[in-house]
Amino acid sequence: MESDVEVAIRAAVAGASEVRSRFGGELERFAESGVDFATSADLAAERAITAVLADARPADAFVGEETGGTVPGSGRVWLVDPLCGTVNYAARTPLAAVNVALRVGPGVVAAAVADPFSGEVFWTDGEVARVRVAGDEPLRPDPSSRLVDVNLDVPDQAVLGMLADNAFTTAFQPRVFSTTLALAWVASGRRAAYVTAGDLRDSVHFTSAIALCEAAGCVVTGIAGGPLHTGPHGLVAAADPDTHTALVQTLTRL
Repeated sequence: MESDVEVAIRAAVAGASEVRSRFGGELERFAESGVDFATSADLAAERAITAVLADARPADAFVGEETGGTVPGSGRVWLVDPLCGTVNYAARTPLAAVNVALRVGPGVVAAAVADPFSGEVFWTDGEVARVRVAGDEPLRPDPSSRLVDVNLDVPDQAVLGMLADNAFTTAFQPRVFSTTLALAWVASGRRAAYVTAGDLRDSVHFTSAIALCEAAGCVVTGIAGGPLHTGPHGLVAAADPDTHTALVQTLTRL
């Protein structure tokens, strides 16, 4: 039988193919809450992912960003974000990700983050973390870039204050990526860290990439440095303990 992680990879690749094929074309937009919107590419990608999962794991539950979810039956739930970075994508900026994760009970046992434009698929089976292009290569976090991505989609006083903090800007260089592909870049050594506010529990946006970082050996905690999903909401994912400590100290001071 095909493994869960291979199903996750195949589903993410199917979604990424739809995203890539529609890039730069005319997109229908569908209003969501506030200024958020989805596009016809989001919906097409979710349909492609759903088709893979329904065929490979018909008994499993499913929660998608665009089409909602099914009633859990087996305790196995697929969490799907078909196009993370919709605003980038709609503005013809090729920075986006397709996220597919399988949660069984409290843990994530398979996850894939696909980059529609590079063709890379970052994946984990909950134990190892790899990136697939021609083959599978281990992910190795590396803080040497000193680049820290900051999610500004969820306003937070400490996160915003960090961008103007002298200690932070002396030690790091902030970036604003606006897609959870940035977390895959932390896992792969292309970023030193990622910071966001917000409640991320069972998030279709973040679950895959968090699992990827954890399996790669990154330091992943809540925004105040405690265990993830406890205490103040938010996330600090860092390539190494020193970077993590410096960021948490900055955030708790602001």
